[in-house]
Amino acid sequence: MIVPLGDLHIYRPNVAAIVRDRFGRVLLGERSDYPDSWQFPQGGCDPGETPEQALPRELQEEISLEPGDYRVIEKRGPYRYLFTGGRRKEGYRGQEQHYFLCELLVEPDKINVATDSPEFKSVKWVMPSQVRQAWVPPVKRDVYRQVLRDFFGIEIA
Repeated sequence: MIVPLGDLHIYRPNVAAIVRDRFGRVLLGERSDYPDSWQFPQGGCDPGETPEQALPRELQEEISLEPGDYRVIEKRGPYRYLFTGGRRKEGYRGQEQHYFLCELLVEPDKINVATDSPEFKSVKWVMPSQVRQAWVPPVKRDVYRQVLRDFFGIEIA
C-alpha cells in the first residue's frame, strides 16, 4: 500500500501548559473560536522546535507569560488525539502533546489574553478536582481525563 505523503505524519507536535498558582488552582482559558470551551494553553511546535522550546513561545503568545514568570515542575507525554470529521490542521490529522506542569511565580493578574492574536477570550482559575469534562472540547476529553489522572491522581466528572 502506498501511503500519501501527507499521511506520513499523522500527529502534529504540540505542547500544553498546566499553569498552577500558589493556591493549587490551575488556569483554563475559554477559546475565542468556541464559546464555553475551556482548555489549558497549548500550541504547535514550529518545524525543528523541541517541546521545551515551544512552551515559552506558546505561553507568551497565548497568556503573556515570560519564562521568568513560571517554572516547569514536570513534563509528561506524549498524549495523542485525532481531529474529528476528517479535519486536518497544517496537514496533520491529530495532535501529539507534551504537557508541562508550570508553577506560576508571579501574581495571577499577570495573565493577559489580550494578545496580538487572541486565542482565549477569558480565563478562570479552578482546583484540578473542579475541572469538568463538559468544559473541554469533545475531541480532547480523553486526553484531559488522562492528564488530570497522571498529574493529580484525580478522575474528572
